[in-house]
Parts: sequence; structure tokens; C-alpha cells
Amino acid sequence: MERERESERQKDGGGDIENDGVGEGRDGEHHLLYERKENLSNLSNFSQHSDRDGGSTIREPLLRSRVNTTSQIAIVGANVCPIESLDYEIIENELFKQDWRSRKKVQIYQYVFLKWTLALLIGLSTGLVGFFNNLAVENIAGFKLLLTTNLMMKHRYFLGFATYAGVNAFLAICAGALCAFIAPAAAGSGIPEVKAYLNGVDAHSILAPSTLFVKIFGSVLGVSAGFVVGKEGPMVHTGACIANLLGQGGSRKYHLTWKWLKYFKNDRDRRDLITCGAAAGVTAAFRAPVGGVLFALEEAATWWRSALLWRTFFTSAVVAVVLRAFIQFCRSGKCGLFGQGGLIMFDISSAVPVYNTKDLLAVILIGVLGGVLGSLYNYLVDKVLRTYSIINERSRSFKVLLVLCISLLTSCCAYGLPWFATCTPCPTGITEECPVKNGSGNYKIFQCPPGHYNDLASLFLNTNDDTIRNLFSPKNDHEFYLSTLFVFFVAIYFLGIVTYGIAVPSGLFIPVILAGASYGRLVGRLLGSISSLDVGLFAVLGAASFLGGTMRMTVSLCVILLELTNDLLMLPLTMFVLLISKTVADCFNKGVYDQIVKMKGLPFLEAHAEPYMRHLVAGDVCSGPLISFSGVEKVGNIVHALKYTRHNGFPVIDEPPFSDSPELCGIVLRSHLLVLLKGKNFSKHRALTGSQILRRFHAFDFAKPGSGKGPKIEDVDISEEEMEMFVDLHPITNTSPYTVVETMSLAKAAVLFHALGLRHLCVVPKTPGRPPIVGILTRHDFMHEHILGLYPHMAHHK
Repeated sequence: MERERESERQKDGGGDIENDGVGEGRDGEHHLLYERKENLSNLSNFSQHSDRDGGSTIREPLLRSRVNTTSQIAIVGANVCPIESLDYEIIENELFKQDWRSRKKVQIYQYVFLKWTLALLIGLSTGLVGFFNNLAVENIAGFKLLLTTNLMMKHRYFLGFATYAGVNAFLAICAGALCAFIAPAAAGSGIPEVKAYLNGVDAHSILAPSTLFVKIFGSVLGVSAGFVVGKEGPMVHTGACIANLLGQGGSRKYHLTWKWLKYFKNDRDRRDLITCGAAAGVTAAFRAPVGGVLFALEEAATWWRSALLWRTFFTSAVVAVVLRAFIQFCRSGKCGLFGQGGLIMFDISSAVPVYNTKDLLAVILIGVLGGVLGSLYNYLVDKVLRTYSIINERSRSFKVLLVLCISLLTSCCAYGLPWFATCTPCPTGITEECPVKNGSGNYKIFQCPPGHYNDLASLFLNTNDDTIRNLFSPKNDHEFYLSTLFVFFVAIYFLGIVTYGIAVPSGLFIPVILAGASYGRLVGRLLGSISSLDVGLFAVLGAASFLGGTMRMTVSLCVILLELTNDLLMLPLTMFVLLISKTVADCFNKGVYDQIVKMKGLPFLEAHAEPYMRHLVAGDVCSGPLISFSGVEKVGNIVHALKYTRHNGFPVIDEPPFSDSPELCGIVLRSHLLVLLKGKNFSKHRALTGSQILRRFHAFDFAKPGSGKGPKIEDVDISEEEMEMFVDLHPITNTSPYTVVETMSLAKAAVLFHALGLRHLCVVPKTPGRPPIVGILTRHDFMHEHILGLYPHMAHHK
């Protein structure tokens, strides 16, 4: 079965096999498998072992007990897909230099203006989508809750439950069907995938237009269905998808193309736009523009620079302005049930935090508790995802069935648990209606008599935003019983765990904030006699501690919470509790997004090298055979190499009579070779014809198309006569590739590879008289699975 799947992937031309390095790793003996291209017929045999694990079959990540022993495939949604790396490096070939020299000042201004215009469009589009999401959720969920409340007030309890559970099940099935049948990549929060993309990993369809469509509508349906999920995480993915759609000039598949975006036909500019989209998504979710910028800096982006800071800040500011304008419009009552709810903002500035030593001890307790609970949460999410993968891989129908089961479980908990709560008399001297009769508000009547409310129903039978607002409220310290807070915390904690991983767009922010706020308020009630802090502030600190314990972010979370609560006086305590919770949780496991990236098999490059890499050198992990081309190469050799290997980069070697001795000219990309072959600018003799190629082609002809649109070798039609002709590769060869000597430590090479955002790193020999290149290092060669597969004894150094 595994070999059949691998053969299918070979036919698809997928995996990231651009590593063309060489060397017998185990004995450290380096020799060049330098083949003449006239004898490349044996490449068909090599293609069967292109997983570079000694010919072993590729094992799939995540599924059941299997582990990913290669970094060439990953889980996207519930599907196993080949992955590629992104070309963030500028390819400095003769065509690029000619294009750069010919650019006039007005074209440079046009390029800069277009960047800012796209940042504006990303902000406007993400702001509109964010408002639409909130408007739809508040109205759909509000209508469902209003209908249920009206039936309850008429004492038609069983009909009320049937209506509540039925509407939830219908919405859940719609959301699950969208994910399962249209865009499996839209399931989950999407933040791990965006994080991996910005690290240089291009997985199949993670930013496709179909994923964007399902992410928007699936998120609305999933949140409205009452799942313990948030729309905030998916908003990050949505912003990234919008940025990708604009940055690649639309979608040719769906007949949405804009030719005036030709300047952005490269991964480097698209990466910057997607970073802006991720920041815009956080801003649209939390109305936190500064928090959005810091989230992109701290969690999403791998490479950062000052120019990108300005653009993300501008994009986030545009989103904030758009949201504020729509909120002002909706306050006139023209948006249905959308009022103060949605676009969450919790104003708790009325509670002035004055704290002493006892209060700091309470804050330390909250931080430690958040770290322990957060690490346990991540551990359980890991186990649940691995279990769900067994179900999700069976068929699409099983995915929808799992969604339906979790929906019924959630409905039973939300409607059934309040029956065990005690009815509470309405407090005196309050401005709100108690109990509420219009379906929205703090005091739900549920089954209670007039003048009483059910505090557990006020938490369960509300939208997520209103529930958080209730928990953060400083107005009534005794609004919720201790038992109510405990039951709600346990239910939300475990419902959040079992819900994440089903086939619906689901964010982790809101479940974590709900659970954190509930146990924070619970601790505040328990310590009320010795602490002077308000229970609402304890709820905020509990949410901060749980966020820090699960996501392991500090600066961005701190600013997001400050912008959410509109209370700058909470800054010292929030910083303190985040530092404690992150420190405690790091003693147990990694952050939840880092865990998911690893489980999915996405080859994420860390900024630091592992200690065992210092015991190896760059030449130790090169694997072969090395497939290289001459500066002027026979067409048949190029076609054969492209057909029987999946490498994405090939060294170009100049030999006599074009040079005095063999020397490394540079590296040429597969995509550029395909464009050159399709142009058929060949010659019958081995001669330099670069000037003709420079006149015929333009740099934009070699620009990278959008995802999944690149040329394939099957699209190239070469006759037998043309196979014997020659083509000059010098004009499209990157003549300034990054190189390292073969004796450089692998740790140092890994840091260099990561810092420069490379896809290919050439390894050159240390001693003269040898072929000019030993091999090429790619992302795969720095992965733990590959290195420890070559050197199992290095595991104890890890």
C-alpha cells in the first residue's frame, strides 16, 4: 500500500527532491558521482529511490502510529501531499540583470506604489471579511438562541432541545461537508500552515481560492453551530489566503486574473504580502492592530525587516478603520441582532487594579496553573489529533459523521448541564434586564421562575463573545457560583480538545480564553478574602496564563489582551503572568502550533541548530547521485533528467572549451529549464547562443506562476531531432549561488541556510583538483529525520 502511494506521488511529480548532493554519509568518504549526460538512461532507476532514505518507502506523518521519516510529504487537511520549498532567494542570472538595468525610475516607483496598494487592498478585504463573519455569526447564532429561549419560556423544553440540537447539527453538517468535499486544507485554525508557508514550505492548496471560500463560510457555520471553536484563528488563515490571491495575480483556475500584478511573480514579494495578511487577520479578529503586527512578527513570520514592519502596520491600521466604520453603522440597529457583540472588545477599565504582595502571589499561582493546564491541553490535543486522523483518512463521509457526533455532544452539554444549576435571584440595583426576555444578555432565565436566572445557562447558551464578556465583567462578583465556574471550565476544557481536529475551520484562541477566564474567575472567588484584585481582572489574568501555556507567545498576546480589555493598567500583571505560564509550560512540551506543524510533517526550519549538528560537517549529509549540466547542454539530457528526477535545482558546470578547467558556473532551476525548453531556442552545434536567448526572452517569462500553475515536463513537446540539439544555459543560470565548503559544521550551515531563507546551498570541495561541486543541501538535509536516519548514533546527542 505504501509503495503504491509513493508511485502515485512519483507520477504527480511532487516532492521536494531538489537536494542533489553527494557523499557516503556513514563513513564520511566524499566522492563525486559525476555522470556525463549522454548516459543518463539510468536515471529511471534513480527515480525509484528518490526518497533518499536508502530506498526505503516513505512513511506518512501523523497517521496512526506511523512517523514521518522524510520531509517530502505532509498532512494537509487529512490528505497526504508532496511538499515543495519556496524560492525566497533572488535568482541573479543574465535575464534578471538585463531586466534590472533596463528599468526606469517610473517603473521602480510603480513597483513600490503597487506594494502599498496591495497592502491597502489586503486590509480592506480582510476587514470586510472579518465584519461579515461577525455579522453572520451574531445573527445566525442569535436567531438560534432566541428561538430556543422562546420555546423554553413556553415550557416546551424537549422541543427547545430538539430545535437547538437540530439547528446545530444542520449547521455543523454544512460546515463539515464544505471542508470534506471542497477544501480539506481549510480544516483547523490554519495558523500552523501559514507559519510553515512563511518558513518556506509550499504545501498543496493551503492558500488556494477554494480554501479561502471554505474558510470564510465554514468558520461562520462552525461557530454558529455552537462548537467550542473560535473564528479568530481562521481569520489569520483567511487574511493569508486573501493576500496570496492578490499577490499571485488572481486565480487562473477560477478565471480571476489581473495581469497588472506581474511584478509580484516571485515568492519573496508574496511572502511579504502573506505576512501582511496574517497581521490583518488578527486585527480583524480582535480589533487589535498593534497586536496583529506583533503576532506576525513573533509567531507567523520567520524573516522580518523594517520595510515589512511599515507595511504590516499600515495594513492593520486599514483593517481597524474599516471595522470601526462598520461598527458605527451597526449601532443604528441596521445589522439585525449584531449590536455590541462580535468584534470582541471588553472594556474593564472601570476596575482599577491596586495590588500588593499577596496579590502578586495570587498572580504567580494563576501563571503556574496556566502553564500546567496549557501543557496538558497541548498533550491531549496531540493525542486527539492522532486519533481523529484514523477516522478522517477512511473517507469524506466519516469526516462529516465525526463532525455530527461532536455537534450532538456539544449540544447535549450546553443544553443539559444548566439543568443541574441552581436558580439565582436577580441582583438588585442593576441596569440590565434580569432575566432577559429577548434571548441575549447576561441573565438567562432557562427553566427558572420569574425574577431568577440560571448562571450556567448564561455561560453556555450565549455566543462566545458574550460569554467572555460575562466572565470578564467586574460588575457583580457573585454572579456565578463556584460550582458553575468549575463545571463550565471542565466542560469547555475538554470540549475544546475534542472539537479541534474535526473537519471544520476551528480556532484555538476562543476556547483557550473561555477556559482560562473561567478558572481565573474561579481562583479570584476563592482568593477573594486575601486579594484586593477584582474577579474580572482575575478572569483576564487566567485567560492570559492559559494562552501563554498553550501558544507560548508573550509580547503579541500581552498587547492583544490590552487592546481587548482597553486597560493599560493591567500591563505589568499581564506581562508577569505570561512569562510565568510560558516558562512553566516549556518544561513539559512545545507550543500547540509547533506541535501541529510537527505532527503534519511540515519541514519547519528552526532558527537554531541542534547540538548534535556540531558533530557533523556539511558534506556528511549530502546524498546522491549528483545530476549536473554543462553550460551548453544537449536538449535530450535535460529532458531525460527532468523526466526521471524531481530535483528542482541543478548545478551548471563550465568545461573546456568554454573554460580552462571545470568550474561551477551556478545553479539552474527546473522551472526555468522548462520555460527554456518550451521556447525551443536550440542550436545544432555546441556553441554559446546566450545573446539570442536574451533577445527572445524577457525576465517575466521566467517569473514564477501561482500555486500549482507551473509548467510540467509532460507539457513540453520535443522531437527526436531536437533531442540531439544543444541549448545555452548561461542566461538562466544563477551565477551567484550561496556556497559553503564541505568541512563547514552542519550546525553553522543550518544557521546560514535559515538566516538567508535559502532553497539550495551548494557544497564545494575543500581541496583542489576535484570536481567543482560536492553536492547541494536543501531543507530536507537539515531535518532531524534525515540526519538521524543516516547517523542513528547521533540520537543520544539530541
